Amino acid sequence: MTPRRRDDEDTLTARPTPAPPDWLDMANDITFRISTTRFDEDYAPSSSSRITTNFANLARGEHRRQNLRNALAMIDRRFNELADADNPSGDRYRVELDIVSAELQFDDAGDDRAFPLLEVLDIHVVDTVTGERHQGIVGNNFSSYLRDYDFSVLLPAANGEGKSFTLPEDFGILHGKLFQHFLDSEAYRERYTQSPVVCISVSTSRTYHRTGVVHPVLGHEYEQDSFSLTDEYFAKMGLQVRYFMPRGSVAPLAFYFRGDLLADYTDLQLAGTVATMETFQKIYRPEIYNAHEPAGEVYRPTLAHEDFTRTNIAYDREERSRLGITQGRYTEEHFVKPHRAVLDAWLVSDALPTR
Repeated sequence: MTPRRRDDEDTLTARPTPAPPDWLDMANDITFRISTTRFDEDYAPSSSSRITTNFANLARGEHRRQNLRNALAMIDRRFNELADADNPSGDRYRVELDIVSAELQFDDAGDDRAFPLLEVLDIHVVDTVTGERHQGIVGNNFSSYLRDYDFSVLLPAANGEGKSFTLPEDFGILHGKLFQHFLDSEAYRERYTQSPVVCISVSTSRTYHRTGVVHPVLGHEYEQDSFSLTDEYFAKMGLQVRYFMPRGSVAPLAFYFRGDLLADYTDLQLAGTVATMETFQKIYRPEIYNAHEPAGEVYRPTLAHEDFTRTNIAYDREERSRLGITQGRYTEEHFVKPHRAVLDAWLVSDALPTR
């Protein structure tokens, strides 16, 4: 349905305001609820957490507590390396992490009235000398069932055997608009004053070149030879990307953000994100982030690299790929199909001009 535009006559002639159409009422029925869970050695994933999420994956199996303890120690150690001013013993700071779970809620009837839209990490840094707590960056890791649906269900369906690669016309549109709507929601703004930063691995399908920009914490900046599918996907979420190889690192990380990455956050905040996300990448992509040789002026990451050191925390990448499909189908069954009418209406209402 195409929304009626207000023409010049409407602006000059007083008319009674028409009642909103039913689909617009439906679109207004989408709200968010935020909850938090401390990520420490006692953490256990909730039933709504994606089991392929970095932090949830660490908390599985018989060695879960040791996995968590080792990962948290790696984060603290890396943070103190980056925040080395007035820190002679390298143990001044402690990083505390909270998992932020955002649930999308519908007012329509049915068993699937609420759905776990996304999970991110919120960082706090504790100065053990002064006792002061510093607010870090929210975001960092990014977990989304709807992203699983886009990449593991929608995209493969459009690219069957014998077909040339193509992107579905609506690929990432719903996910991107819901993410931006969440950031602009009262639920988010009540808790967080800054926009999130998501930090992930570089793409193994792209080549990166140093730009000459060097940041005291983020280190050498790189630029990619062209946008990756992930870059384009995050762009639909309203996020731009910059790549930096932090001081003491061996490979660049991808930072997705709103606004100005270098001006909007303090060095301490950026150090928290680097320490946290580089630790995860050393565990999950040691071929890149625990390599023995650092990236040079021109860098092409590869998982076929053999000169690297594994951490003592095991991770099954093949299982993650399989479960991505399972989680995508779960999203289709419990989110996309039962709420298709409301979601389509919401997309239309989101495109309406502001009056």
